[in-house]
Amino acid sequence: MRILVVGGGGREHALLYSLARSSDNELFVCPGNGGISQIAQCFPIPADDIPSLLEFAKEKKIDLTVVGPELPLALGIVDAFEKEGLFIFGPNRDAARLESDKGFAREFMKRYDIPAPTFFITENPNEAKKVAKKFLKESEFQLCVIKASGLAGGKGALILNSQEKIEETIDDLMVKKTLGAAGNKVVVEEFILGEEASLIAFTDSETILPCLPSQDHKRLYDHDEGPNTGGMGAYAPA
Repeated sequence: MRILVVGGGGREHALLYSLARSSDNELFVCPGNGGISQIAQCFPIPADDIPSLLEFAKEKKIDLTVVGPELPLALGIVDAFEKEGLFIFGPNRDAARLESDKGFAREFMKRYDIPAPTFFITENPNEAKKVAKKFLKESEFQLCVIKASGLAGGKGALILNSQEKIEETIDDLMVKKTLGAAGNKVVVEEFILGEEASLIAFTDSETILPCLPSQDHKRLYDHDEGPNTGGMGAYAPA
């Protein structure tokens, strides 16, 4: 098979490593990276340039496209490829909203009684500050969580322990736009203490194939201190 993988990080490298185990696969990646270039042909097309990726897939007669990053999924790459009759692995734009819009995800969980922390969603900075201070005051841990609702590369969730930090963070996200459009809307949540685990599964809407549970190395410093990061690796099983 001629397989195109979209993306250029560790996730895509792992996917390509597995796909390369079959000698029958000819592998292409856009844009890839130096390490990936040892096992696949790299082409400098950005992962969010969907028209160019679509044209590339047609030109190279790609049999299957596999999408790694969240952004092209949120932009509708699966919808665009399927419209042209091309096989592609990943959720469509509507399904990807569970990842690309944290406010939407929280409302979805509430609607279907999926356990989640108490939350509040707003596009108003003053309202966000008021509610966050209330959450902080009522928290048994004297902490509250503020999340940029949009995609922020794993850097959009902040755990705060003071009113001063709340003011600063909301101004950064919603006024200064330090994370761009991701901070147009924020989710204020109660802080819940516990270990985080990710359980990822593959599905075609009928069959579910779960992976091993895993855990991110998210905080910047030792002893789970410092801000969250988007690229500190992970381990499995958790």
